[in-house]
Amino acid sequence: MAAKLDYHWHLRKVMANRRMFSTTDLIPPLAERGITLSSSQVYRLVVERPERLSLKILMALLDILDCTMDDLIEPIATVGAAKKPKRAAAGGGSALDTEGLGGLRPKPARIRGVDGP
Repeated sequence: MAAKLDYHWHLRKVMANRRMFSTTDLIPPLAERGITLSSSQVYRLVVERPERLSLKILMALLDILDCTMDDLIEPIATVGAAKKPKRAAAGGGSALDTEGLGGLRPKPARIRGVDGP
């Protein structure tokens, strides 16, 4: 099974180690380096794990906090779930294909004429 790559974001912890306990403490040092972020953007950067991050912002954070990339980003390997084989779209399989549905397959409707059977 292949390992899935993931990471932990430690900006809040690194800030606390540098006695920066408010997310807005980053706004002036970022502005000194030419990076303008709103207070809500800085809050999300500190509190949430960023999926996309500008390299300029990353380099500014490393400079402001006097830390390395390993201090901020901890790579981790998680065990990936095995891929399930693709299945046919609804109605595309055989009538006997009940895998995943158990005995919950509905009975086919019988359409009868107005006059009866």
